[in-house]
Amino acid sequence: MSWVFGLSPGTLKWYNIRQLILKCFLTLVILGFLGLPADPVFSSPGTMPGFSSHYLNSGIPGNTVLIVGGIQGDEPGGFNAASLIVTHYKIMSGAVRVVPNLNFPSIIKRSRGLHGDMNRKFDLLNSGDPEFNTIKRIKKMILEPAVDLVLNLHDGSGFYSKIHENKNRHPGRWGQCIIVDQEHMPDRFMEKKEKFFQLSRAAWKSADSVNISLLHPGHKFNVKNTKTAQGNREMAKTLTYFALKNNIPAFGIEASKSLSTAKRVYYHLLAVEAFFDQAGIKFSRRFSLTEASIKRAIDQDIEVALGDNRILLTVENVRNRLGFIPLEKEGKLAFQVNHPLMTLIQSGDVYNLFHGNRRLTRLSPQYFEYDFSLKSIGMVVDGESRKVFFGTSVPVKHRFLVNKVQDHRVNIIGFSKRTSQNKSVINESGFVVRKENFIQRFSIDKGGHIFRVEVYTSNRFNGMILVDFRPDRPGRPDQSGDMDLVFKPREKVTKVRFF
Repeated sequence: MSWVFGLSPGTLKWYNIRQLILKCFLTLVILGFLGLPADPVFSSPGTMPGFSSHYLNSGIPGNTVLIVGGIQGDEPGGFNAASLIVTHYKIMSGAVRVVPNLNFPSIIKRSRGLHGDMNRKFDLLNSGDPEFNTIKRIKKMILEPAVDLVLNLHDGSGFYSKIHENKNRHPGRWGQCIIVDQEHMPDRFMEKKEKFFQLSRAAWKSADSVNISLLHPGHKFNVKNTKTAQGNREMAKTLTYFALKNNIPAFGIEASKSLSTAKRVYYHLLAVEAFFDQAGIKFSRRFSLTEASIKRAIDQDIEVALGDNRILLTVENVRNRLGFIPLEKEGKLAFQVNHPLMTLIQSGDVYNLFHGNRRLTRLSPQYFEYDFSLKSIGMVVDGESRKVFFGTSVPVKHRFLVNKVQDHRVNIIGFSKRTSQNKSVINESGFVVRKENFIQRFSIDKGGHIFRVEVYTSNRFNGMILVDFRPDRPGRPDQSGDMDLVFKPREKVTKVRFF
């Protein structure tokens, strides 16, 4: 996967959503990005993840747009669209900051809000509210001097219409519209940022742009003015109105909950890109804007690394359960992921891997002491000798062999070689292995293409390598060395800051 941050440098910050006030300690589950952070990210049993902020800066002066997704956890169109901007967009002028998972615990639980509606907490909020610190931190981000525009991505009920057409399409619905709190910004705002002074006009300009590319005539976008300042008490508590009160133009974008997730993401991205155009922000996107491409992009190249990057799991089409994952005995579980909607949460004796509101798989661990003295092994892959580092995936067309390593044993999961006395071979190095030699149910993917190769010293675990027989999946050789000979984990290029 060619990660956006390698193209448009980003600063990854993590924020805690809720404080767990117990006798002993405050714990966090924090995400990291495989190939991005310079330090491992730790999880703690039973805790929930915080939200992340991703700064996509072109380095060319221009406007800065803040995009927020996931403020309500049951709106996957919004948080998946925001995450795709993080993972698949390159900003070529101006800057974009994205918070794709503001209410991550509610996203995982598929709840509008575990502690009430977070989008009604931006006016007055008691310091004892479990989400007080989250609101405080996102407010601080909104008020950063560089922010010129705020977009809050939602999924709304039905289809908004100015007139009552039917029970699913009338003024009380929220889907397929852009929300403004009032017609225009305060007069004092006009000189500073006159481009978005006329809120309603800017909203209609983006809505008209969306309506050029409708998937169906019934999906037409409109503009809904909540007239918040005229006594709408509920909307006065929202994120967008908080921004307006502080002289920052803000819009809500609502895709209809009557549509599939991919269709919602499609309309969100159309609207966001229309606002980018108004803000003078140029960009490129690594997929075509179609429903099918969006479906693929959401789950494309998603991975998790464990055990100080000695274990890599490719989880695009992962099996529902992966057993006997060699984790470090008596150590904290450190993990890194390459997607802002992914996290790992312990539940009893297993670890659940989530992608937004979907549980991808359950990891059942087997605990070992770790031996870090060995970093790589030699392999012969389709007739080519290669040096392969732990925590990498190697593409195989036909066959591979793991070279013998003195005082180490190799366990190729799903492959079984027997001696002349019909006993299982303990060390599986030195044998030529083809895809047909594997028992398919031991693959990590449902397609039966990706298998684990594990290396041990006595009873201590050294590391894991994936052999990938998918015909359309290239490997990730080290960019600084011989592309045909060396497979290394991707370089870490961005620091992670913890709160």
